[in-house]
Amino acid sequence: MPPSESGSLRPAEVEHWLDELGLAAVARADRDGVTSWDLRLDGRRRFDLPVTIILDPGLGLICWVHFAPPIGDGFRKSFRKLLRWNDEFPFVKFSLAEDERPVLASELPARTVDRDELGLALARSLLIADHLLEESAGWLWIGGNIPDQGDRTSRNAGLIERYADRLGELGELLGAGAADGATIEAAAAAPTLESEPVGATTSTTG
Repeated sequence: MPPSESGSLRPAEVEHWLDELGLAAVARADRDGVTSWDLRLDGRRRFDLPVTIILDPGLGLICWVHFAPPIGDGFRKSFRKLLRWNDEFPFVKFSLAEDERPVLASELPARTVDRDELGLALARSLLIADHLLEESAGWLWIGGNIPDQGDRTSRNAGLIERYADRLGELGELLGAGAADGATIEAAAAAPTLESEPVGATTSTTG
């Protein structure tokens, strides 16, 4: 599917893409010409990951993954961890929101974004969240103890499979996920996090 030909994305286009990807927003907000959608997505190991898709029609889309609750303790250690992840995963950006909440963002310019670029960004984010589950467990659960989810399976495994051939930089993660058979051995619903305004982050890129 080609990018929007008008040069300015419309909310209806984004909602059509989400529908084609089999994704449903749980909430929508419109303010000052900016539209956002809140979703809850499953990786192969981590469930109910809060994601906000933000549309600025003249700029494009931002996929904003609410990666963990605020991390008040051990700030320097956590900040170094985010810096390292930025080096390891060049197609996304880890940063801290104003309330010290870790977020993972993908920026999709209006001139190139289409349904598949959106789907690819979401699939990549889910795989990264799965891969970093153990390293982020201390932020998500008391004592860093990952609860057993039994036989719970991912609602969005199809999204990951759909873009597997375009996620070459995450090839090892794709292989590991396939070996698990998409069975959840360690994950849980992340705490509910409210959407964050665009730009309200502390950069960890340098």
